[in-house]
Amino acid sequence: MSERTQQLRDRILGLVAEYHEAAHAGGEFIPGVSPVPVSGRVFDAGDMQSLVDSALDFWLTAGRFAAEFEKQFARYCGIRNALIVNSGSSANLVALSALTSPKLGDRRLRPGDEVITIAAGFPTTVNPIVQNRLVPVFVDITVPTYNIDVSRLDDALSEKTRAVMIAHTLGNPFDVSAVTAFARRHGLWFLEDCCDALGAEYDGRRVGSFGDLATFSFYPAHHITMGEGGCVVTDQPLLQTLAASFRDWGRDCWCEPGKANTCGKRFDWQFGDLPHGYDHKYVFSHVGYNLKATDMQAAVGLAQLRKLAGFIEARRRNFRALSEGLRDLEEFFVLPRATPGSNPSWFGFPVAVRPEAPFSRADVVRYLEERKIATRLLFGGNLLRQPAYRDIPHRVAGDLSNSDFVMNHLFWVGVYPGITEEMVNYMVETFHRVPVAMEKALR
Repeated sequence: MSERTQQLRDRILGLVAEYHEAAHAGGEFIPGVSPVPVSGRVFDAGDMQSLVDSALDFWLTAGRFAAEFEKQFARYCGIRNALIVNSGSSANLVALSALTSPKLGDRRLRPGDEVITIAAGFPTTVNPIVQNRLVPVFVDITVPTYNIDVSRLDDALSEKTRAVMIAHTLGNPFDVSAVTAFARRHGLWFLEDCCDALGAEYDGRRVGSFGDLATFSFYPAHHITMGEGGCVVTDQPLLQTLAASFRDWGRDCWCEPGKANTCGKRFDWQFGDLPHGYDHKYVFSHVGYNLKATDMQAAVGLAQLRKLAGFIEARRRNFRALSEGLRDLEEFFVLPRATPGSNPSWFGFPVAVRPEAPFSRADVVRYLEERKIATRLLFGGNLLRQPAYRDIPHRVAGDLSNSDFVMNHLFWVGVYPGITEEMVNYMVETFHRVPVAMEKALR
């Protein structure tokens, strides 16, 4: 870069910082008037500068920012390899699809093999199982951790079971020790969906470092954002190569964008019925996809990663304040509890309205929403009640009574870093008005 272009770049980035200050200054919070979102982007001038810096390169696919993000993210997770993709949903698809590769020999997943998961979660934890013509085996959850009931794992096992794929619900880790031991005992693949749980810890280790493969999401609602984006991490080089293949059209070549002949024998391979020396860049060993992220997404993620520790602490602080503030309402509400041995990185604050309460979830949600406090349900509730999953091949181990409980009684409110102390206090005050308001409404 010439001295002149560097000067221009510096001027542009300086103006971006000024623009951020002028255009994105926060306003005063007015209870009942200002919204209290469940989630959202939290960004500063540095994020915008990083985005513009990458745009000035005009390297529109993955480049220097993506490579640096993968390096730093793998180090953060305590894992050898990280592979950036265009969403957390794509990360799940890539991770599970990688296990169907013929290159895994007898351990590859084949159509009809079973994968243990939960019904009370986000659809894209289950979708890759169905899309790969595998059979999901649904296990119930526990209340109030809202994670897999590990006492049901043995009931879910069959001679067709080949993998376990489950998510850490709302940033609260599931019982990793029990799941890991179960997977090892039976020679199963173990996939951790950490899309809602970046930075959460179990037994002093960060989630994502336990499974054969793990996935993350960087959607605006998540712990850090790229707008759209996700990541697959693994300690196993072969799984990294296979995941990259499924991400990159199913190609056999592992050259980075803009590179060629990394293997040193680009025109000297023999594959199937192709002519000897067929260009390795156009050899396809899997039926893959194009799920790559751009360098501009990675540039934002890289800047966000520097603030992650503060983001997580803010989530934990807001969660603690809500827990303490709502404790005296437990006759009406079931409050959340962390899994023993874990240190959650909370995605939201789940609240279940007790069935015996004199009001319903619908009543509470309506009351909160009318007062500008946003709410969300626990994703799809019991997914087997959803139209999309009505006719899929599946098994259920035991009953799904707690999944139905979540579907009927649970909602959550925000704890993300954009939630201020004033907003938390307003939420606590508003929750305390619910019983009185509902009693008046019934008169």
